[in-house]
Amino acid sequence: MLFGKTHFLRFHLRIVALAVLTALPLSAFAQSQGSPQDNPAAPPGSENPMSLPPRTSQPPASVRQAPAPPTQSSQGNESGPAISPVPSEEQGRFVFRKQVQEVVLHATVVDETGKLVSSLDQSAFLVYQNGQPETITSFRREDVPVAIGIVIDNSGSMRDKRTEVNDAVMNLIRASNPQDEVFVVNFGQTPYLDQDFTSDVHLLQAALHQTSSRGSTALYDAVVASAVHLRNNPRLDKKVLLVITDGQDNMSRETLQDAMRKLQSNKGATLYAIGLTDGAEGMSRSGREALQDLATSTGGAAYFPQRLEDVNAITRAVAHDIRSQYTLTYNPGGAIGTGYQTIRVEARGTGHSRLTVRTRTGYYPGETLR
Repeated sequence: MLFGKTHFLRFHLRIVALAVLTALPLSAFAQSQGSPQDNPAAPPGSENPMSLPPRTSQPPASVRQAPAPPTQSSQGNESGPAISPVPSEEQGRFVFRKQVQEVVLHATVVDETGKLVSSLDQSAFLVYQNGQPETITSFRREDVPVAIGIVIDNSGSMRDKRTEVNDAVMNLIRASNPQDEVFVVNFGQTPYLDQDFTSDVHLLQAALHQTSSRGSTALYDAVVASAVHLRNNPRLDKKVLLVITDGQDNMSRETLQDAMRKLQSNKGATLYAIGLTDGAEGMSRSGREALQDLATSTGGAAYFPQRLEDVNAITRAVAHDIRSQYTLTYNPGGAIGTGYQTIRVEARGTGHSRLTVRTRTGYYPGETLR
């Protein structure tokens, strides 16, 4: 009996020792990660300025979330080296490959009277990068679904204008491709994502009425954050921002130059701007110039109606413009530096003395929005 008890005690001690030894690596790993006290939360005010917070911490149940993105992104044409898995005999290891830079342009063509021209073929276009001609590798002129960000000033001066503005925006949404995906951002000092990507007209209409009409105007912050949100939608390649405001920026951490550069990443959004100039608090000259620069650099257009009633016609024109664009693709030849690459597109058509092509004026290779 004594031998049996001794044997049992030794066996028990071995089990305890084995458990202690097994727990030691886990304990050391936990210490290497640090406790919650060792990794305090970021201090208030250090949030990423590129984020678009919802107006409440918990979005209402009625808000339709965008479907989960596919496992393979459709934006796989960024410049620079990439590591990608390969099949067959090379399976199980990775090969270092250089991906080809592909430049995609969405272009609007108007004639000498300002009327849209939407019946040209590929041979009518000439593309130049840094003054050198490029070969168009892909050409489209059909109406395709678009990812659209509606970005509306929510500052105090907009209080009496929002009813007409909301109605005009709804006209644009109804005149758009039914498969478009739209989100709504209302901004004052902070941009709020009041509706994420959806095609539901009722949800978008409800989001346009989430207004407070107070505070300052952080226009550039709202534009950049909305451009990032557009970029994060991999389902639709064509992207548009519509910005409506009655004042100039007076609060952003981003500058006009920052916003322009971040909008001019490859495959960036086309920006349309409506600057409300009516009333005693009409937009200043510098405010108009800022909107014009943002729109022109991306291939969009800026409008400055003298009357609030004119916004309705403008949003309908923007919807028609978006649905009448050409899509041109090319792969730049020769060496490409890291600096700004200028783009110029020309078009010629029978029966037209002069055609004007509106597209983005350039891009920064490999530039990504963060």
